[in-house]
Amino acid sequence: MAAADLSAVMTVAAQVHPDYPEGEAIFAERLALHPAGCLVLAGGEGLGGYVLSHPWRLGQVPALDSLLGVLPDDADAYYIHDLALLPGARGGGAASICVDQLAAHARASGFQHMALVAVGNSVGFWRRQGFREAHDEALARKLASYDDAARYMVRDLKDDGRTQ
Repeated sequence: MAAADLSAVMTVAAQVHPDYPEGEAIFAERLALHPAGCLVLAGGEGLGGYVLSHPWRLGQVPALDSLLGVLPDDADAYYIHDLALLPGARGGGAASICVDQLAAHARASGFQHMALVAVGNSVGFWRRQGFREAHDEALARKLASYDDAARYMVRDLKDDGRTQ
């Protein structure tokens, strides 16, 4: 992802996540803070999707549509903030390939865990990617900025038997 992609990324975000709107400043900040974790899926007809990800703290959830300021020095997990594909880009394995690339990047960066907030009907997809739901009252309160269906999920990278 490059700064020039942000307009197209915002268009994809508006189509894929209309119930979870975030301002362009959120996307620009994530890109500036951790460009290696911000990817786009280019297609013949323009941008087909994107991912925003970065180091973060396990068990902590950035509120929806909130700036981070800085990445934590004591980050102990790799956080997938958003993975969005337009309908035409789905079904061909692009999302799974992207998750595998992020897991390889996280491992290479020294992380043993990945985390995310699953929204919409995506929990099943994330389970197939090796994520499991993590429950506790503090997390439930943090997820309130998303919605009642949002689920915090974690994937252990150490010896998970997946793509190395």
